[in-house]
Order: sequence, then structure tokens, then C-alpha cells
Amino acid sequence: MPRESKRALHARMHEEYALLCEEIPEPKCALDFSTPLQLLIATVLSAQTTDKRVNTVTPTLFSEYPNAADLAAASPERVEDIIHPLGFYRSKSAHIIALADQLQERFDGVVPRTMEELVTLPGVGRKTANVVLGNAFGVPGFPVDTHVMRVTGRLRWRSDWRSTHPDPVRIEQEITRCFPPEEWTDLSHRLILHGRAICHARKPDCANCPLNGTCPSSEV
Repeated sequence: MPRESKRALHARMHEEYALLCEEIPEPKCALDFSTPLQLLIATVLSAQTTDKRVNTVTPTLFSEYPNAADLAAASPERVEDIIHPLGFYRSKSAHIIALADQLQERFDGVVPRTMEELVTLPGVGRKTANVVLGNAFGVPGFPVDTHVMRVTGRLRWRSDWRSTHPDPVRIEQEITRCFPPEEWTDLSHRLILHGRAICHARKPDCANCPLNGTCPSSEV
């Protein structure tokens, strides 16, 4: 494939994103939540498991521990029992109890609305913070997970697409420079949903991909 100019790449990114918007007209967070606290806890629990599985345990968790104070005072053994199906339940239990304790102690039990404050909480990195900012508070955020890494790499939307160990922060910075902030949250959702449905890790379904006409990695 001949070298693509920055202008041509930018144009192709927006053309392909327009197709993703047609494919996924109403993207939304796959985690079930009613409050910012619930989304924060669910996102921390989603590490190394699926959102679908997280949604099977959070109704009980949120019912028994409806606020940060209740979760901070929870029995670790009971929390472990509730979230056991997720795997890594001991460390995850410790994380969310410590997280609730810090929320209660430092923020009066209220989830903060800034990246700078969120990433100081136990178990919370930029990806989790971006999920909460974008979906709970409407603050522009671009979560970079494995699907986003894979899809943006195959599409060659980022300069380090050959890297076997891409840097999520660099991906976030590079991709968001090309789209307006109001699109960041839905852009991430669409890339994630496209990755789950079509651009699979082992064998992408290129034949049924709406981007196969321009994707540099298309096998069609």
C-alpha cells in the first residue's frame, strides 16, 4: 500500500467513521448502571472479563451496597462471594472496597468529575476514568481498550499500528486529535462494538465489514 498523506488519512478516518455511525447509529455503554458510583464500580470490575458477565453480579452488589459508605464498610468475604464469577475476585473486592473508602473519606462519597481526581482512586486508570467521564457526566472521554487498540491498528488510524505493545495514552492522544471532543465517547463505543461484532481478534469478518473497501487490513 502506498504511503498515505496525513490529509488523506484524516479524510479516510472520517469517511470510515461515518460508515461506523451508519452501522451503529445509537451506541451506548454496555455496562448497566444508574449512578456515577455504579458505573465506576462496574468499570473497575470489568477488567479481564466481559461487560455482560459484570452485569450479572452488579444488581446484587448495588442492592446490598447502594452507596460508597455502605461499600466501604462491607465484609470483604461477602463482596468476594457476590463477584466470584468474575475471576480475580479477591483483588477486585479489595479494590472496590478501598475505592469506596477513598470516595467516602476524600470526596464525601461523591464520584469526582475530573480525570485528575479520578485516577488517584484505587484501581482507576485513564480508561476507567474516561468511561465514567463520558458516560456518567457527559465530559468528553475516549476510553482505549483492547478493541479500540485492535480496530484502530488494523485501520491504521494511528502511527504505531505495527507495534505489538501500543501505548493506550498515545492512542488516546493521537485519535482524539482527529475528532471533535463531542464525538470522543461515541467514537470509542463504536470502535468497541465494531470490534466485538465484526473486527474480531482472531479472525475478522472482513466480508461483512462496512469498512472493507478502504481498510488497509481488509482480507476481502
